Amino acid sequence: MKSIQCQKRLAMSLMLLCGMALMAMAEQRNYVVSGVVKDRQTMRVLSQVNVSIPESNISTVTNDDGYFLLKSSSRPDRILVSLIGYKSRYVSIDEEHPTDMTILMSANNIMLNEIFVLPDNPYDILSQALHRVNDNYGRQQRLMQTFYRETAQKHSRYIYVAEAVGEMLKTGYNHGIQRDWVSIVKGRSLVSPRPSDTLGVKIQGGPVLALRLDVVKNQDIIFNAEELQHYKFSMLDPEKIDDRLQNVIGMEPGMLAEHALFYGKFYVDNEDFTITRVELSLDMSNRDKATDMMLIKKPAGLRFKPKELSVVLTYQRSGGYSHLQYVSTKMRFNCDWKRRLLSSPFTVVTEMVVTDQIMEVHGKPGQGVFSNRDSFFDKVELFDDKDFWKDYNIIEPSESLEQGINKIRKLH
Repeated sequence: MKSIQCQKRLAMSLMLLCGMALMAMAEQRNYVVSGVVKDRQTMRVLSQVNVSIPESNISTVTNDDGYFLLKSSSRPDRILVSLIGYKSRYVSIDEEHPTDMTILMSANNIMLNEIFVLPDNPYDILSQALHRVNDNYGRQQRLMQTFYRETAQKHSRYIYVAEAVGEMLKTGYNHGIQRDWVSIVKGRSLVSPRPSDTLGVKIQGGPVLALRLDVVKNQDIIFNAEELQHYKFSMLDPEKIDDRLQNVIGMEPGMLAEHALFYGKFYVDNEDFTITRVELSLDMSNRDKATDMMLIKKPAGLRFKPKELSVVLTYQRSGGYSHLQYVSTKMRFNCDWKRRLLSSPFTVVTEMVVTDQIMEVHGKPGQGVFSNRDSFFDKVELFDDKDFWKDYNIIEPSESLEQGINKIRKLH
């Protein structure tokens, strides 16, 4: 019974609604470093690459076009780029061309020598990882600057974009998530005014998803004893993250449950057993169970057909401990009305990246704090300021998203 309630709590974070200051961190950042990251061999652009300034807490990730942008109060000498399966790189900053960089990354081929032995029991590895959570992630609370974006597409056309700078308080990992919070410092949204686009989507909780989806801290999602019995685990080929060897554990449903289960991968550091990356995908074999996980309510006469719900979480080391760095979710579904012959495919994507952090907490959150029942769309203003982000680090919009934003603007 407890596992069902836990899954319902997760559903409250992932459900779709179908229908229609960082005062301590907001220092002036005049220095910009930007560029594109590519695979050295194929020249393919690389997305979700972590880009950071060493010996600072400033970081971001590359967009779908491999592009990144970092803002700092002073010129950094170098930046660090890292991605699973690739060799991490320190890249010196060209003082004359800091905003026109092309960074090439090489695949990280794993060579195991004869004396190196990998563990082969996934249950033992997960048990060790969960036992060391407090030591690996710390007992001290952290205040983090974040950038959040959510988008909705109908077919391949964007019908909604919203984004915000926020602050996120994470208490120590020896506590639950009850005292954690997310608030919005500044945000904006843009929605298509076309009558045919009136079937929009809202994500309940918005940025709160990052708190609730932190499976390392919110262990009721996957890592409680009752829920774990629904799954079977296996060892997959090892990978490297930040040049550290990772044990990769595969997860799949092992028995029937009253709720939809997940397929997943867990990346566990071979040295200190830190969980560094999590990939989850909801089992869509039972459409009714998947719908119950994704949908909270819909207008009468609307038919909802789930296609995909996937989650990626990454964790990064800083100051001797790991912390949540990046969270993304992707939801695909079809919606149609009973009287219509054709259904419309929708894709909803959310991203949150930690762009800076401090250890000192400046009191309670302000009026912009989010609850699990809030919709981000209802909390932010419309796009109207070209210099909206100013000194804040953001995830640069991809070329397709920029085009989508411009098309929506022309309709207004």
